[in-house]
Amino acid sequence: MKRTVAIFGAGPVGLAAAAHVLERGMVPLILEQGDAIGHAVRAWGHVPMFSNWRYNIDRAALRRLEGTGWQEPDPESHPTGADLLRDYLDPLGRSLEPWLRLGRRVVAVSRDGIDKVKDQGRETSRFLIETEGAAGPEWHRADAVIDATGTWFQPNPGGAGRPVPGETGNARITYGMPDVAGRDRARFEGKRVAVLGGGHSAVGTLIALSNLPGTQVTWLCRAQTSARAVGGGAADQLAARGALGTDLGRLVDVGRIKVENGFRLTSVETGASLTALATDGRRVVADELVIATGFRPDLSILREVRVALDPALECPPVLAPLIDPNQHSCGTVRPHGAMELAHPERDFYIAGMKSYGRAPTFLLATGYEQVRSIVAALAGDHVAAARVELCLPETGVCNGPGPLASEPVQAAWANRLANTEADTEREAAACGCATIAEPARAEACC
Repeated sequence: MKRTVAIFGAGPVGLAAAAHVLERGMVPLILEQGDAIGHAVRAWGHVPMFSNWRYNIDRAALRRLEGTGWQEPDPESHPTGADLLRDYLDPLGRSLEPWLRLGRRVVAVSRDGIDKVKDQGRETSRFLIETEGAAGPEWHRADAVIDATGTWFQPNPGGAGRPVPGETGNARITYGMPDVAGRDRARFEGKRVAVLGGGHSAVGTLIALSNLPGTQVTWLCRAQTSARAVGGGAADQLAARGALGTDLGRLVDVGRIKVENGFRLTSVETGASLTALATDGRRVVADELVIATGFRPDLSILREVRVALDPALECPPVLAPLIDPNQHSCGTVRPHGAMELAHPERDFYIAGMKSYGRAPTFLLATGYEQVRSIVAALAGDHVAAARVELCLPETGVCNGPGPLASEPVQAAWANRLANTEADTEREAAACGCATIAEPARAEACC
């Protein structure tokens, strides 16, 4: 019998995983909570992507679409989320329709007939996946699982890991990236709007708000300096990403955006207006508050499988030193795959944005490389799983080397070198990157 691989989420990474599964002669079972593919992407369809099309299309998906009469977009142009759906994900989803199960929200995954504690027979038992939807609870079985559910629907709160007093249920607070120029324009135009956060979501929202006539914009930057948010500018190999920081810096310099650095939210008061209070006593009065402080994974569905997670970032422990924002400012992470993403539960993987846990700056191309490697490992092709087939663009803002690589990272890289030296040299020559070299430090850069 062919192996069945359950894929949680029909976003870009989940659909790419399904394309790779089919190429490897296995059967995908795609479980999506939304009523259409790209459920999360539809929520940020208004957002321009700073990565151009060449980084946003998976190669297995491309091979699948080429036989359908699909027209590939200009690889140098930059799509919005809506463009990504219309010109790529929707056609790809149609080609995968026989394996799609829409309107099924995964609520739990376990081993069939074996609880989390039991060892005997664990590796030979199939996975049992429970879903909820319009048809009620359903149970699905699979030989392997790739969780690509993302983090979009789990935004971080405004406090230090928890909502502050006055935050929960506040009608004047919006999370993530509201459609400032479109659907949500009336909410923000001509108002006093404060934005809490310092990542790309916050930067994009600040720039969009500054284009609204009569809108007064205040940036509540939690860092002591806004330099990191401004980014690498012209040194960024993704020009649109660099331009975000350049545009933000210009708007701050001309006074279009007021900055409150070192602003740590401690509570929110709401009356005729909203007041954001900082731990140092500062008070910022606004009509609306946008909290754009990043996202976190939903781990509740994984209670009955054995996962190993970094205690701080909630990502696989081997991946943590490569993406830890306490150590890295680059936002460019060395390509990685099945080896770094493995868990104690055999044939179970977390991929895509969710694999980063609470760390930011994820690129779709990284997720595509993850699932290519993961599916190769599930198919038993461990040489292909260990190869690096991706060159990532540098951000131009590295603050120097990262932490010393942990023993598991060093051991994993040594093993990869021992088994795949010839293959990696060939792949690197085709890609234009240097071959894999054993790192002295777990640097974030390619």
